[in-house]
Amino acid sequence: MIDVRKLRLLRELGHRGTIAAVAEAMSFTPSAVSQQLSALERETGRALLARTGRRVVLTPHGLLLAEHAEAVLAELERAEAALADDAELSGTVRVGAFQTAFNSLVLPAIASVSENCSGLSVSVTEVDPAVVPDLLRCDELDLALVHEYDNVPSTLGAGIDVEPLVDEVVYFASTTRPDVGASEVIRAHSDSRWILGNPGTLCHTMAVRSCQAAGFEPRVAHRIDDYGAVLKLVALGTAVALVPQLGVDDVPDGVVLTPLPARRRTRVAYRRGSGARPALRAVVGELRCAAKGLT
Repeated sequence: MIDVRKLRLLRELGHRGTIAAVAEAMSFTPSAVSQQLSALERETGRALLARTGRRVVLTPHGLLLAEHAEAVLAELERAEAALADDAELSGTVRVGAFQTAFNSLVLPAIASVSENCSGLSVSVTEVDPAVVPDLLRCDELDLALVHEYDNVPSTLGAGIDVEPLVDEVVYFASTTRPDVGASEVIRAHSDSRWILGNPGTLCHTMAVRSCQAAGFEPRVAHRIDDYGAVLKLVALGTAVALVPQLGVDDVPDGVVLTPLPARRRTRVAYRRGSGARPALRAVVGELRCAAKGLT
């Protein structure tokens, strides 16, 4: 019978691309990962890996088995969820969240869990949505908040389930009220200095693509991920920015927010098959209650 632990390593190699990355994520040595995958090849009687230079890729048989591994691991999650006792909520739910979700969503949810579920606790880690799939698949988180923009769809990959939580307005932040329609606001600021997030983040990509769609490359004045700091810089009158709804809970005097015809969608993500776990459902329920207060 195929060893599930080896299947997990094969699945991770398919997602991460290198044995070194799999080893780091799974707290193994690279040689141990290689040995386990070689043992899996012997167990299946198929060549699962092929070397291309210094990299290792999955063969067609490896890809096929990795696809089945996703299904097997999801079924194990469903089995654990089915065996969980929904009459008694206990343990810790590990939640990953991006910065702007803390005040409006995560903190109210934690407070409600503490008040209503005495045996259940929540542990929160701030994470960028881009790393959420790997953290979920490696069982470092139980659930996480992720987001996507109209012009930056998410790519969570296999093995992850999501459900909608809240749709947010995206605002144009400046110190002057625009004299053009919402659809022309960005284009009207082609000569302005812009505040962007750091490269690699979804918020950075969203802002760049929004400017490019308006026909220009943004003149970057600052690269800031903290929207509280972004709005304070905007208040100085030297730069403009795009800010999602969850980032505008404390707006400095003098900042004008103009709603744009663009949206950011925040969703709850978890390992496929784990969504029915009572403890997870309890936390998701409290997140939903917090999200209702935003609409």
